[in-house]
Amino acid sequence: MTRPSFFIETLGCQMNEQDSLRMRQQLVQAGYRPADEPQDADLLIVNTCSIRQKAEEKAYSILGRYRLLKESRPGRLIAVGGCLAQQKGDGLLERMAYLDLVFGPHQVTEVDRLVEECRRRGESLSVVSPCAATLEDLECPGVTDGVGLKAYITIMEGCDNYCSYCIVPYVRGSEKSRSHRSIGEEARRLVTRGVKEITLLGQNVNAYRSPDRKGFGFPGLLESLSRIEGVRRLRFTTSHPNDTTQELIDCFGSLGPLCEHIHLPLQSGSDSVLSSMGRRYTMGEYLEKICALRGKTPGIGITSDIIVGFPGEREKDFEDTLEAVRVVRFDGLFSFKFSPRPGTRASQFPEKVPEAEMSRRLEILQALERGISIEKNTDLEGESVEVLVEGKSRSGSQWMGRTRGNKVVNFKGPKGLLGEFVNVTIEHGGPNSLLGRMGETVDPSRLFGFGEAGFP
Repeated sequence: MTRPSFFIETLGCQMNEQDSLRMRQQLVQAGYRPADEPQDADLLIVNTCSIRQKAEEKAYSILGRYRLLKESRPGRLIAVGGCLAQQKGDGLLERMAYLDLVFGPHQVTEVDRLVEECRRRGESLSVVSPCAATLEDLECPGVTDGVGLKAYITIMEGCDNYCSYCIVPYVRGSEKSRSHRSIGEEARRLVTRGVKEITLLGQNVNAYRSPDRKGFGFPGLLESLSRIEGVRRLRFTTSHPNDTTQELIDCFGSLGPLCEHIHLPLQSGSDSVLSSMGRRYTMGEYLEKICALRGKTPGIGITSDIIVGFPGEREKDFEDTLEAVRVVRFDGLFSFKFSPRPGTRASQFPEKVPEAEMSRRLEILQALERGISIEKNTDLEGESVEVLVEGKSRSGSQWMGRTRGNKVVNFKGPKGLLGEFVNVTIEHGGPNSLLGRMGETVDPSRLFGFGEAGFP
């Protein structure tokens, strides 16, 4: 008998990617087999995002295409999970009667059981629990990407900041952290399976506080994980400027596995707009963090998020944002037009910026950042960088990997480099990636010493 197959479409952040990996692992253990394409699957799952209207519309578009696939094969099921499912709940079934299952982020550990319940009952099912995560929700046996070189570890979930534009606290709940001991155990399991790079995840990751040891925060967790033999690279995302302390900044350059990269969302360069957003820092305070980071680690890669067209954003506010980008010179920027989210305070703010004006501002901002990215990447030409080889490039004719600063590098090399650390001399810097020439392979254990792993 042929095993039933499944296909998972993932939208949104790394937290959703991790949830999809967990669902994949569960379904495989339950006897399902992964399909390469949606049309080949008996079960279609869309793991959704609702951070912006565009992400919501994309989910609806995918589900519309899946409806046609369902009509072409009797018995095929369509399930919707993630933040949009959490936000809309039964409303999704009312809007799209062809859906079979709607479940929230905190039901990902039950997906196999819920699918079987749908089949047994022969009717649609909506299971969306209150958005507050439990510690059990965050526990994970350790899942890796498809290659097995990299893995995410969710260390905390939720956010207590309640920025006026953000829906995260309403769909992911308040901040809740895992035990530092369980995180260490998961990291050790992952490295024994060959994982070389671990990324720590949380909506506000540097607000982490261990629930079973008072005063044990994010810097302490980074230090403990860095002492685990076999952890070659350590990353984290996403950070809030207010929780980027000097103690955390001092970890860069001091902890060997900790990569020299931080994603630090700015959102706006205008103090007036930042106040309206509820960000609780000024542009000057943000710049102090940037100076401290670069003072400690001069070559650190810094990426950020910016929203244009926030309600009440004047031309002067936008110019302040452009000036902030010129001063900071980010290594990469994720920029978006303001998208009102139902239930957030900003969705009710007056002084809406017209759509055409938001588009104009976004185009100007992205052109500025593109020029800066090209300049910064061109400055790397002639330098030798350490690259972890993650797979083939998009063209398939070269290898692709990332530097410790999280820059994508494409280069030619012999077979068998997957998972290796190699030195690559950069020959060309483009807007989104680097092109280089391969040098020698690297044994990263020689770059820093490992002590005993300690989780007091």
